[in-house]
Amino acid sequence: MEALLPGLSLLLLLLAVGWGSGMDAARATSPGGCELVQSIMDCTGRWLSSIPENLRGDTEELFLDDNTIQVLGNASLLLYPQLWHLSLTRNRLELIEPGAFLSSQGLEVLSLTDNLLFTNYSLTAAALSALPALRTLDLAGNQLREDMVSILVSNLSSLESLSVARNVIMRLDSSIFTNLTQLLELNLEKNYIFEIDNAFEGLQRLQRLNIAYNYLPCLVGFGLTQLRVLNVSNNVIEWFMTLQSDDLFELEVLDLSHNHLLFFPVLPQQSKLHSLLLQDNRMSFYQRLPNGTSLANVTVQFLIIDGNSTNITTVRLWDELCHSNLSSLHLLDMSQNQVWGLPDDFLAQMPSLTHLKLNQNCLEAFHLSEEDPLAMLTDLDLSQNQLVELGMKVGAGDILPNLQLFNLSTNRLQALPPGIFTHTKKITTLDLSHNRVDLCPQPGEAESLPCVDIRGVETLTHLSLAGCGLQGLSSHPFQGTSLMHLDLSDNHQVLSGDLGWLQDLVLTLQVLSLRNTSLSSTTVDFSALNSLVRLDLSRNSLAVFPSSLGTLRLRSLDLRDNCLPALPPDLAQVPLGKSLRELYVSRNPYNCCMLGWWDALQQVEGLRVPDGQEVTCSHGSHALSPGALPEPVLQSCRWQTADLVLLYLVLALPTCLTLLVAFVVIFLMLKEKLLKMVKTRCGVSSPY
Repeated sequence: MEALLPGLSLLLLLLAVGWGSGMDAARATSPGGCELVQSIMDCTGRWLSSIPENLRGDTEELFLDDNTIQVLGNASLLLYPQLWHLSLTRNRLELIEPGAFLSSQGLEVLSLTDNLLFTNYSLTAAALSALPALRTLDLAGNQLREDMVSILVSNLSSLESLSVARNVIMRLDSSIFTNLTQLLELNLEKNYIFEIDNAFEGLQRLQRLNIAYNYLPCLVGFGLTQLRVLNVSNNVIEWFMTLQSDDLFELEVLDLSHNHLLFFPVLPQQSKLHSLLLQDNRMSFYQRLPNGTSLANVTVQFLIIDGNSTNITTVRLWDELCHSNLSSLHLLDMSQNQVWGLPDDFLAQMPSLTHLKLNQNCLEAFHLSEEDPLAMLTDLDLSQNQLVELGMKVGAGDILPNLQLFNLSTNRLQALPPGIFTHTKKITTLDLSHNRVDLCPQPGEAESLPCVDIRGVETLTHLSLAGCGLQGLSSHPFQGTSLMHLDLSDNHQVLSGDLGWLQDLVLTLQVLSLRNTSLSSTTVDFSALNSLVRLDLSRNSLAVFPSSLGTLRLRSLDLRDNCLPALPPDLAQVPLGKSLRELYVSRNPYNCCMLGWWDALQQVEGLRVPDGQEVTCSHGSHALSPGALPEPVLQSCRWQTADLVLLYLVLALPTCLTLLVAFVVIFLMLKEKLLKMVKTRCGVSSPY
């Protein structure tokens, strides 16, 4: 056995050498300073003015980004016949000579982003036409007009993906993309497009179209049935109307966010739409006005002018919703609009809806009923409205049975419908922050005031009650819950009265925010919260570090904006200091002569103080950085923090010496009288 060990060691050594050699071969540096990884050559940022001629001939992918190449000559790629991916992003490329790609017939991916191809686009177009296998072409950021784009791509019938984003295209017509019959994806974002005239009719295979960040005023007569994803966000669109047809539209994602939509879009009657994004528009529903006036029988007429023909289309926009098949819709985002109410049975058309965002609207009421069961809904956001009522039919069947996230923050609610959480049996997150709500007390106590009852909701793990004006919590409002995250910040009196409610959360609570709750050092005993890992005590009145924190094993602690002159000097030694990974301590009036805790924290391995650069200490009237105290301040602090015993000794010594001298002087002055007095009293004869 021992004889085999030297041979085994030699074998392992040879394997190690062989492995290292293989890695070196896989990643090496070429003579031109480029990096080679297998058959991929990376020459990014090498200040090259031309393509190097000394690279490996079997290179398949070549990256020449961030260089200074101006011309791609006819012989530039002759040495690399196996090239299929070439990137020349962010160069100064003005010209690709017509014969530049004659030796690269297998090139499939070409990126020419952020160059100057507008200068010699016709010659560059001739070079591109020699690429029969080209699948992906990126021409973004080249200051190209629509006529230039038309010439550049006129002979690229093999293209499947084309990007002409960030150019100066203004108008699209049927002549631009005529020969791109295989195109699957087209990116036109961040141009100046204000008109589209049958530009995509010949693109029968087009599936993804991005026209975001342009200047389109409307999209009327949309009829691209094969399209799966359409992004027209960040335009100025006021109307979106689909061509009325019984054909099945393959459309799955429609992004109309950040436009000027006045009405809900007129969608295909038959589609596969699962995501509809309408965020940040001017949309409302006009079936009924806020003053109660009904406009149900009023129609809207569109005058559509197409060339020499004029067509008038009459639409009742609130009825058009019923003609659109929204049964496959999963995500509907109508946030940041002007919606004050939803049409009757609006949500009933969306049985598959899982995410509904209606935040930042003008809703004053929202009613849940069996007619709109929303059985699949998991995320409902009604925040930042003007809700004073959340209605629910008493005794209704399953309502929101799969709801998990419910955001009602920043409204005017005072209560929720009684028993609402008996229907939402999967709810995990509830945000009631910035409402004037109160939590219900124990059963049997007075419940005449409106309140929210979450007792016994076992699935609830995240609860936010920030800024609700809570004035003390009593009678175990969290009993029967499994809260892990609790936010009570910005409630100035929430810690007044009995704090027994904390005992109901001892086993589960992991994150607690008591920011801006008028917390003083002796208000709360945290020692029982053994599961706590994150605690926010910022913006309070702490003048002394709470000693009950020392036994906790927190991962994150926020002590910003308090009145702390120092932290415990042994903080790094207690369980809290050993477990902490994140500590916020800025904006406290620390004493520059009591920074032992700061020096100790700098030595704790794995501890981050993200606001460490903002921490200051006070010395006199000066605010100084703890890590750069001037020498005079250090000397002053040394004197102030000297051994008190020594200080007292130094102060007491002159006094003691003075008393001793005085005693000796008095003794010498009264010596004879004292001796006579002693002799007289003791009866001893005197020699004097």
